[in-house]
Amino acid sequence: MPELPDIESYCHALRARVVGQPLEGFELLSPFVLRTVSPAPASVVGSRLLSVSRLGKRIVFSFEHDVHAVVHLMIAGRFRFEAATGKPPKPLSPRAGPLLRMTFPTGLLTLTEVSKRKRAKLHMVQGAVALAEHDPGGIEPLEVDAAAFRTALTAENHTIKRALTDPRVLSGIGNAYSD
Repeated sequence: MPELPDIESYCHALRARVVGQPLEGFELLSPFVLRTVSPAPASVVGSRLLSVSRLGKRIVFSFEHDVHAVVHLMIAGRFRFEAATGKPPKPLSPRAGPLLRMTFPTGLLTLTEVSKRKRAKLHMVQGAVALAEHDPGGIEPLEVDAAAFRTALTAENHTIKRALTDPRVLSGIGNAYSD
């Protein structure tokens, strides 16, 4: 499952490619990826993408009008960006399981999942309150000082591994990076 370093890498790469661009198309290729329907994904077409950020293990695409597309990659979800060349996009392997596509003037962003079980999630939300519901509330490992880190780890009686992987304690860390 992608965790903090992986998600930050995605955000960094995506910011350079799509932030500031208007969304030209939003295509759901699998109905199972969409977990909330209000606002409708089509409502952001024509809106400019203001930012790409991390919220725990989620990637947040923030558009104009305070609309956010919150994507959780789960275990096998991946983003693939193809720069706009005027040619049709390269076909994906049937195993890659394309779930959704976002079209920008700079290129095509596709969410894929190489798994039989499709677990990746897309939540469309509007407003800061609705976005905050997707934040498990853990402290940010890249921003915390030693005292706050200790306080968070000792707030409940858990093993170190369980505390490190609990998103309510520490944001964005899972099994892979807790060892």
